[in-house]
Amino acid sequence: MQNTTPVPPPGAIGKQAVAFTISADTTAFVGCKFLAQDTLYDHLGRHYYKDCYIEGSVDFIFGNGLSFFEGCHLHAIAQVTGAVTAQGRSSMLEDTGFGFVNCKVTGSGALYLGRAWGPFSRVIFAYTYMDNIIIPKGWHNWGDPLREMTVFYGQYKCSGPGANFAGRASWCRELTEQEAKPFISLNFIDGSEWINF
Repeated sequence: MQNTTPVPPPGAIGKQAVAFTISADTTAFVGCKFLAQDTLYDHLGRHYYKDCYIEGSVDFIFGNGLSFFEGCHLHAIAQVTGAVTAQGRSSMLEDTGFGFVNCKVTGSGALYLGRAWGPFSRVIFAYTYMDNIIIPKGWHNWGDPLREMTVFYGQYKCSGPGANFAGRASWCRELTEQEAKPFISLNFIDGSEWINF
């Protein structure tokens, strides 16, 4: 799936150049390719992405779904600064978030792992290779320091030059095995109830 319209300038309002929007529940994507700028609008519902290629520049996986990405290649085409995710969880009561397991992050520009679109944004990367394009801080508070107290951003056993936790923002977590466990299997999206392949 590809949005072939001209790429809008960075920061252009209302010109996200989305390739795909998903609002359905219990949907799986296997071996799919998504190409655009703000590429994948993971709006609502539980979703499973396996062995997909997702390319974009600014917040190229965004929305408020509860989604599990396994074995996916996330490729940035940022000209200057970009972000992989902008997760929109707006309340502690919402069971939403993005989990990335055994993925690969590559590309160009300088890249945040995520920006706090929602004040309770929740994103976890585990067993993921991160190229040297990752900004050492890793995460962006969307210009609101209060979000640093409410977001849940974590890493677990990631590798590569961009995975170094030493320079990460103080408000993200290097997860223990116990902390990571709820996010690193299909149980994160209740997969045993609906994924049968």
